[in-house]
Order: sequence, then C-alpha cells, then structure tokens
Amino acid sequence: MAKPKKKKGDKGSSRIATNKRARYDYLIEDTFEGGLVLEGWEVKSLREGRVQLSESYVMIRNSEAWLYGCHITPLLSASTHVVARPVRDRKILLHRNELSKLVGQVERKGFTLVPLNLYWKRSKVKLEIGLAKGKKTHDKRATEKARDWAREKERVMKNH
Repeated sequence: MAKPKKKKGDKGSSRIATNKRARYDYLIEDTFEGGLVLEGWEVKSLREGRVQLSESYVMIRNSEAWLYGCHITPLLSASTHVVARPVRDRKILLHRNELSKLVGQVERKGFTLVPLNLYWKRSKVKLEIGLAKGKKTHDKRATEKARDWAREKERVMKNH
C-alpha cells in the first residue's frame, strides 16, 4: 500500500519547534526560509525534539546570517569523542538576494530578525525567519482583545 502524498506547502507534521513568543512580541512583516548548518549529534537531537527556540535570535555578520542562542540538548547516547556544545552559533543558509534584502531592512528601517519555526523539509532542517518590528504594550493588548473577540464570535455563531 502506498503512502499518502503530502500537500505541497504542508509543514504541520514535520514541525520540530515553534517560537510562539515571537508572534506575541513582534509584528511579522515578511518570512524567509533558510537551511541550518548542523553537526551530526544535533540532527539526532532534533529528531527527538530536544530544541528550544524561545531565547534565540538571528543576526547578520559578514554578509552571512547566524542563529544565536538556540539550545539543542545533546542526547545521552551521543558519541564520546564529540564535544557537544548545546548553545553555539549556527550558520543559516540563504540566497544572496535574500541576504541583501534582509541587510537593507535591518540596517536602514529598524527591523529585527526572529526565528519562527524549525521544521523538516525533504530530510533537511529548515528555519523560518521573520522580518519583524517590536510591538508596544498597547499593541499586544489590542491583539489579545481581537483574538478574544474572534473566539467569542465563533462561540456565538456555533450556538445559533
């Protein structure tokens, strides 16, 4: 029996980690997808879901994108000859035109780069990066209010 085909843009089942705090703290203007340069033990840990994106951020250094603060917990069964550093700088692979666009937005317009999702795509680890602006406290309250109102509308419509 053949396996069912996945939809082209479906990332639901292949998701490794999500940074929920990013959408709460930032207004996401645009998203980019990039690959991560990882070591072997990191890939094995990602398969187990031992990653934390909540405190990580993306910076551009020497025309290259880097992921800082991403914590990947090493497995207990990791090799003894490899020194596992859970929090290290990891290079993000992006196209040159995407990098130049990001550099322009970050340096001139005051945007910041935030990691949003970490997922598998054809046996490669991909990182979704958001080009974001920070939200003020009143913006966060307005977002919560709109979300609550939408939830209440759905509840009312369901009952009638």
